[in-house]
Amino acid sequence: MTPSPRTRRDALIRVIESLHGEIDALKSNDVAALERATGAKLAAIEEVRTLGDGPAGPELRELADEADRLNETCRIYVNLLAANVRRRLQILTGDRGNAYSRGVIAAYA
Repeated sequence: MTPSPRTRRDALIRVIESLHGEIDALKSNDVAALERATGAKLAAIEEVRTLGDGPAGPELRELADEADRLNETCRIYVNLLAANVRRRLQILTGDRGNAYSRGVIAAYA
């Protein structure tokens, strides 16, 4: 049995599946799953690149838009996680990181 030829559509579907895996891993704080999903995503993106950049029909555009939306969701999760880490570090170091810290409020008392 001959394997089916690789297509940009198939590669984009693998990108989308990998992005779903990244989102799931981010939600569950599973670093190993995040590394696997990110590796799979990067390999699928490289495959899309090697398959060329010819004209894209409506289905390919729709898949690319879905991948873009999922990537944006990943970016939002990462930014939220980074903000939570920053906040926790500020609490641990006593630096609240805002203008309403105890010293500023005391100046107005």
